[in-house]
Amino acid sequence: MGSKNNISSQRARRPLSIFAVIGLCCFFYLLGAWQRSGSGKGDSFALKAIKQTECTILPNLRFESHHNDIEIVESSEPKAKVFKPCGVKYTDYTPCQEQDQAMKFPRENMIYRERHCPSEEEKLRCLIPAPKGYTTPFPWPKSRDYAYYANIPYKSLTVEKAVQNWVQFQGNVFKFPGGGTMFPQGADAYIDELATVIPIADGSVRTALDTGCGVASWGAYLLKRNVLAMSFAPKDNHEAQVQFALERGVPAVIGVLGTIHLPYPSRAFDMAQCSRCLIPWTSNDGMYLMEVDRVLRPGGYWILSGPPINWKTYYQTWKRSKEDLKAEQRSIEELAESLCWEKKYEKGDIAIWRKKINVESCKKKSVNLCKSDNPDDVWYKKMKACKTPFPEVTSKSEVAGGELKKFPARLFAVPPRIAKGSIPGVTAEFYHEDNKLWKKHVNSYKRINKLIGSTRYRNIMDMNAGLGGFAAALECQKSWVMNVVPSVAENTLGIIYERGLIGIYHDWCEGFSTYPRTYDLIHANGLFSLYQDKCNLEDILLEMDRILRPEGAVIIRDEVDVLNRVGKIVGGMRWDAKMMDHEDGPLVPEKILVAVKQYWVGSSGNSTSSEE
Repeated sequence: MGSKNNISSQRARRPLSIFAVIGLCCFFYLLGAWQRSGSGKGDSFALKAIKQTECTILPNLRFESHHNDIEIVESSEPKAKVFKPCGVKYTDYTPCQEQDQAMKFPRENMIYRERHCPSEEEKLRCLIPAPKGYTTPFPWPKSRDYAYYANIPYKSLTVEKAVQNWVQFQGNVFKFPGGGTMFPQGADAYIDELATVIPIADGSVRTALDTGCGVASWGAYLLKRNVLAMSFAPKDNHEAQVQFALERGVPAVIGVLGTIHLPYPSRAFDMAQCSRCLIPWTSNDGMYLMEVDRVLRPGGYWILSGPPINWKTYYQTWKRSKEDLKAEQRSIEELAESLCWEKKYEKGDIAIWRKKINVESCKKKSVNLCKSDNPDDVWYKKMKACKTPFPEVTSKSEVAGGELKKFPARLFAVPPRIAKGSIPGVTAEFYHEDNKLWKKHVNSYKRINKLIGSTRYRNIMDMNAGLGGFAAALECQKSWVMNVVPSVAENTLGIIYERGLIGIYHDWCEGFSTYPRTYDLIHANGLFSLYQDKCNLEDILLEMDRILRPEGAVIIRDEVDVLNRVGKIVGGMRWDAKMMDHEDGPLVPEKILVAVKQYWVGSSGNSTSSEE
């Protein structure tokens, strides 16, 4: 009987105990939430802890070069998938421009030099090694004139272009005297001559396009005049020319005028040039010059130096008849006039045309106008032999598409595409708020990594550039930013160019049109959320590793759930990485992952080594 009473009393107390435990749990949960909110007087310890993890220099991430001081810290967490190094034959692997793949395609219209990416089954899923002896490139501006031979061990251009002063080999470095095929005495003198016609000095000309750029000396010497050139050339028998350009710290991509539109928006460039680029401008009914017209801003300039200009002097050197060269120049003149370009200058080896500011200024009305409603929709789209129409104007003096301020004022002025409401949902107010936000973000990045803004990071990429706010907040002559607008994102690249910045369209499910080890700092904002249902995040991270220089830095900003997935992949990639809270504190679901790529090189013996 007594035992029954004990059992019943225990049963009675058990619910009370459970309720007491639940009550205590709720109390401490609410107390913790109250303290973390910053409302309570007892939160000083919480605030102190948060402050200790604010965006400061990370104690276990080293951003300086320290090639011979490599330490891999073993983690107590479960092992991530470890990515093995690729063989040394892949040291300069370019996924979408490999020679073996190119030779499967027709040579007609340079189709074989266009992008031809591997299938999912053919993709390399390994880490591209640096060459033995790889060294961090010279800081800018010394890098304009010198590069380490070990980083680009290719001497053919030093022989092939010796007379033209492209590049010379001296000891363990290459020297770039600043020459080019049409300016063997140096790019400076050549640019000085251009500046007698084109307003290069006053900020009117900020963005430029160099078609068939060689080692990009034109772009390299424009930089000191605050002109930012996008240079491109194919991966061809001029071995590693684009790789040389990027090693020098000059913007460049692998590219060609073939059958596909250039990956730039309409009205992007203030100036474009062909310095003996050997593009057949009048072929295919003038399609190539029509493509230059599409990307050339109303009022912009086109420079042609080389065949057929000055044919009377060079026809024997070029091994062509006078009649042939004379007819080619006449065809170019007629084509330029049909595009509403006016010839401004011809002297010696140089001819310069200027595109009219609107259709009202044209002497002849173009009859063969492109039918497309969106001249910025160009990713993998076929070119056609038609002229891109000028945007409409209300007066003969109005610049079609909108007049731009001189640089640097145009960097933060409201771009015409925004002022005219061309991008849905992007207003002038939104644009200004976006600029404020990116100034805040970049200041936070500089607290994380004090080398940002120094010459240590010359070549910078923003993988999902939006309105270009990141690049604008970083703007200085110590660095430049390749602003990438993903083909699956809102098309904002035209805005970026209207700010006086440069960039390119790209789909990150594929390899980027560059050589390995060409960027010092890579920034990715919201990129992995954008692509998480479109392709394998592992492939994007491996591509980032391919184009990032040893001891280069990465900043990834994204939602915490996505970053956790990214972090697991990064754990097997020879990156030293750390997740950090948002600038506004730990309650914000957006986080920042910062990383540094370890230094290691390929080895024929055991695939890799940390070079002594």
